[in-house]
Amino acid sequence: MNEHAQNTESGEEPVSETGWLWVLIQNPGENEQIVGQYYQKDGVSFIPAFGEKEEARRCQGKMALNDNKKYEIQAMHINDLKMQAGPNGFQVFILNGVGEILRRIIP
Repeated sequence: MNEHAQNTESGEEPVSETGWLWVLIQNPGENEQIVGQYYQKDGVSFIPAFGEKEEARRCQGKMALNDNKKYEIQAMHINDLKMQAGPNGFQVFILNGVGEILRRIIP
């Protein structure tokens, strides 16, 4: 992820008016999991999330992914995403299409 990105703690959440974000799902339909990543600079695990599906598609190639797995971009409501992220030790990073961090959400 881009090291020159703005790092903002929880407070404002830049989500769409409906509260839906786009995330990458590993093994869709069978043992599916939300894709997580590791931000080495701060030593935190995070779920990359995007305001637009096209941004997720553009950034997918920049993520550390397993070539042997199938991935699908799916919409997920921010509240559901936070409920999944927090108990599993993940933050939610809202990224743009080039991988810059726009916001961090600490559930």
